[in-house]
Amino acid sequence: MSGPSRRTIRFNDQRRRFNARVAGLALYRGHLLIHRAVHEPFWTIPGGTAELGEDSRATLIREMHEELGVKVSVGRLVFLVENFFDFEGRAWHEIGWYYLMELPGDFSFFPDGRFVHEVADGKNRLEFKWVQATRESLEALPLPPVFLADWIEALPETTEHIIWDDGQL
Repeated sequence: MSGPSRRTIRFNDQRRRFNARVAGLALYRGHLLIHRAVHEPFWTIPGGTAELGEDSRATLIREMHEELGVKVSVGRLVFLVENFFDFEGRAWHEIGWYYLMELPGDFSFFPDGRFVHEVADGKNRLEFKWVQATRESLEALPLPPVFLADWIEALPETTEHIIWDDGQL
């Protein structure tokens, strides 16, 4: 949630938008935590936009506290992604840091797809759920960026730099 005094690292240039996003891959019992804004038809990996002067790990900790009300442990950086896509009439250029993250042991876990958490985030209402962390499961969802399905069953041992362009599919 960005308040009026916060300076997120996001700016617009005519029909383009740049965004610095940090996301957390929470894996538990063979499942991955995902979320979406209820008005949107797709799911994403939980996270948010970095703020000016804030490092990427601090962004993830802040965003998860704001959205889930918990303190997460941030693990290693799995992906550094240059992501190009179109959304809401704009061409986006997003730099994304995707970390492993661990939720507290008492965080809700429903492997049957029920929502484990809902929260208001500014003008949006977010819902969270666990899905099987398999290629088949992620490919069945609208879950951008779609390269995640290719890697979810065998995450790289070292940070993988990915340039992803939805227009090149």
